[in-house]
Amino acid sequence: MAFEQEKHRFILYYKGDISALILFAQQENGSICFPKPLPKLASTFDENLPLSGNVHAHPAMLLNEINQLLKLDHDLLRIESGFSQQVDTSDGVVIVHLARFFLLDPPHQLMQERHCKLQTLPALRNQPPAELELLRRVYQKVM
Repeated sequence: MAFEQEKHRFILYYKGDISALILFAQQENGSICFPKPLPKLASTFDENLPLSGNVHAHPAMLLNEINQLLKLDHDLLRIESGFSQQVDTSDGVVIVHLARFFLLDPPHQLMQERHCKLQTLPALRNQPPAELELLRRVYQKVM
């Protein structure tokens, strides 16, 4: 199955177990959505809508493709269950999933090698409105 990047995205984050430091992965293009940014003028729904169709890719399959794309070990990221947000775009509904880096220390060097960086929530305050709303929802979920 080809990556359903037109219909799915991931937000990757790190949370320190002791300090509760939360960092979000940001691509070189500025987006927090992986593997590619949301389309311009995307907007979040107040609540998720029923999905049409019978078959949908499981987030684990999609995360494996993110791991391959970023050349990450398969046990580095884990899907956060209970987080799935729908975003309205000009190309239809996109589902945003959440994956956490499970490491003792933030993977700054690892992400820099992949032309990404880890950012705090305040450093991302200039993101597009849909991404800001997604960040707010992620923060609520993980805190």
